[in-house]
Amino acid sequence: MTDPTLMIRLAEEEDDDFILEQVPRFADFALPPWRRRHECIEGIRNDLLRHLEDQPPNSYLFVAEDTDGERAGFIHLQRTTDFFTGRSNCHVSDIAVAPSHEGRGVGRLLLAHAEAWASEHQCQLVTLAVFPGNERARALYEAAGYATDLLRLAKPVR
Repeated sequence: MTDPTLMIRLAEEEDDDFILEQVPRFADFALPPWRRRHECIEGIRNDLLRHLEDQPPNSYLFVAEDTDGERAGFIHLQRTTDFFTGRSNCHVSDIAVAPSHEGRGVGRLLLAHAEAWASEHQCQLVTLAVFPGNERARALYEAAGYATDLLRLAKPVR
């Protein structure tokens, strides 16, 4: 059930530690055999750290919190250009819910925020990527109406 007491706001410098603490959640499921958990975590952490420190254009981080100021999750949006149409898209680069807030509708609320933000900024699509083994996230995305657009395939060459 969605918690009506949650609000979403732009992330502030004081949120950096909370955001970075969520990074292990991005590899807490079965990964493709050629992916190493520690490499995924380090890569995502470094990318988020760059966005937090440099605040590049077209990169927006939002935090969901309750009325007591307890952080429940975050979403990282990037405004991109669609390869095929040249139109503006909104890409969900990262989305995570704190373990203590799982099952409370935080993920759905963050996705709804991304969609409202995308609409407000005249984006054509909201896109995201997900590992095949992240079944919980995939179920959330599919329930919210997301469908496969492109498939990225990989083959190790060692």
